[in-house]
Amino acid sequence: MAKVREIFVSIQGEGPYVGSKQLFIRFCGCNLHCNYCDTDFEISKSKEYSPEELLAKINSYNEVFTVSLTGGEPLVSVDFLEKFLPLLKASGHKVYLETNGTLPDNLAKVINYIDIISADIKLESATGIKINVADYKRFFEIGASKEIFAKVVFNENINEEEIKTSIEIAKAADCEIILQPEMKGNKFAVSSECRLKVFEDFCNLYKKVRLIPQVHKFLDVI
Repeated sequence: MAKVREIFVSIQGEGPYVGSKQLFIRFCGCNLHCNYCDTDFEISKSKEYSPEELLAKINSYNEVFTVSLTGGEPLVSVDFLEKFLPLLKASGHKVYLETNGTLPDNLAKVINYIDIISADIKLESATGIKINVADYKRFFEIGASKEIFAKVVFNENINEEEIKTSIEIAKAADCEIILQPEMKGNKFAVSSECRLKVFEDFCNLYKKVRLIPQVHKFLDVI
């Protein structure tokens, strides 16, 4: 069984698939507590599903989706995912994992059932959490067998060492880095000057970089 906060159809608001229609499954629980997190994944508001019940709920929409596993942190529920994802794939759905990138052992257990991985690289300057570089590198090395990209949320406190470390981690999968300026509601919390400078600083060291804000916040959709 897994506790799910909500299931809904909307557009993907982040990363290279921005604007794409997806079905989102928001799992409860997370192993991190980032300073900027504004996601409601409170367990008291959740519903519990078996793998079969969750699949039936998804298939009740009568459409084949790219299914986004989000949270919270979906890989906290890896025991459930090991049973659920084979059923989901057998139903023809594509699996898009949104993850904080800190649980490489859990990723290894379900990697065969994942199609696309959106993995965060958490900066201490933005999250208040110290990066474990070894765990991140191992996560991206495991994820390199699939389509994977790194998402880096930053604010005006980002520093040169964090930029270099983020690139070092992304190189473990030779993947693209998506820079995402921190936001407060639908407003940037980072000045335009800072956004451009950070983008240029990354591009000077690594060529696979794009800057894409949280578009769903501008569109005022979930």
